[in-house]
Amino acid sequence: MEYRRLGDSDLLVSEVALGSWLTYGGGVARDQAIACVRRALDAGITLFDTANVYGGGGAESLLGEALAGIDRSSYILATKLFFPMSPRDHGLSAAQIHKQLDASLRRLRTDHVDLYQCHRYDPETPLEETMDALSEVVRAGKVRYIGFSEWTPDQIRRSLDLPGVEHFVSSQPQYSMLWRAPEPEVFPLCAQKGIGQIVWSPLAQGVLTGKYGPGQAPPADSRARSDDMNWAMGGLLRDDVLEAVQALGPLAGEAGLTMATMAIAWVLRRPEVTAAIVGASRPEQVDANAAASGTRLSDDVLAAVDRVLAPVSRS
Repeated sequence: MEYRRLGDSDLLVSEVALGSWLTYGGGVARDQAIACVRRALDAGITLFDTANVYGGGGAESLLGEALAGIDRSSYILATKLFFPMSPRDHGLSAAQIHKQLDASLRRLRTDHVDLYQCHRYDPETPLEETMDALSEVVRAGKVRYIGFSEWTPDQIRRSLDLPGVEHFVSSQPQYSMLWRAPEPEVFPLCAQKGIGQIVWSPLAQGVLTGKYGPGQAPPADSRARSDDMNWAMGGLLRDDVLEAVQALGPLAGEAGLTMATMAIAWVLRRPEVTAAIVGASRPEQVDANAAASGTRLSDDVLAAVDRVLAPVSRS
């Protein structure tokens, strides 16, 4: 496993991170989920990403259980807040930041998180209130660094212009061969401001592994067949997308790679990207995803990927 520094922070993180969206505390059985976390540690993965809303707190509780007894300095915990935990508990107000962080710490069985992220921007709370409250929890020692997910360039700039507050060190956008939207503005802005990218869905919800064929029923054990996990796949299962993805198979084979390894390595080719968050429902998937660390793609492979996916990728 190779490691990269996150923005202007002193956090050195594994370039492949283990995520828990739709899986732990939800679609994946407890014992399997714990086995995946333990396998991740064995593979050198040090960054574990979650959120209070994942599984209604279940993902945080699972991680807390799985990491119990492990040297706290040997791994990095990242969690998030914004989405509703109850009809009255949502957003990024000062009250919610303090309340939700304390609840997350209890579930995670720790006295601090290394990275606390705004899961989305909150238009109903003044940005000054949000940043002041985030600064308070950093200075209280409950949080080491702060970040955000899916903020616009204007929202990022406004947060950085506020005086006397802690600055963000991480951005968490969706990014994959099929979703390139952060490249034109978010990546360069954040690089200039010392903000690293921890990207989610580098495998496009598993589509870029090649497991889904056009006109075919999804495999029985796949995310697309799970009622708990398939709701976020949207247009990724269109036949034109799946046909284009199938054309990546020979490219990966010629490079001596699996499609999943190629997709993760493609994301990590960008110097702005600190880590790619992958999910796993079985320990062997953890091993396969971790193997992408350190893989370099040739210019010919990168150009071929662009040609194949240009008609269906979002930029």
